[in-house]
Amino acid sequence: MGFFETLPDGWTIYVWLFAGAAIIIAAAIWMRWGFKNEQFDEDIKYVVFNEADRDKMTPEDYAKSQQVMAAQLASRERHLAMQAAQQAAEKSR
Repeated sequence: MGFFETLPDGWTIYVWLFAGAAIIIAAAIWMRWGFKNEQFDEDIKYVVFNEADRDKMTPEDYAKSQQVMAAQLASRERHLAMQAAQQAAEKSR
């Protein structure tokens, strides 16, 4: 008798429930990371534009893309500074 033949009837439902729970937990962790790292911004779509796309955009969209890019760069600098401070604190211990 093989291993799968010794399992009780309906055992596959437990496998699917476990897999579903693991996916939900992974999605929750990913969403928490995104929220914590300022990734849920509706203006994030403007980050993909650069100076070469200026002629393809309205003046308002171009101004918005420049504003969003400046905010993203400031956020990046802030996160890098926090990371450097944490690394310096760990080294000083």
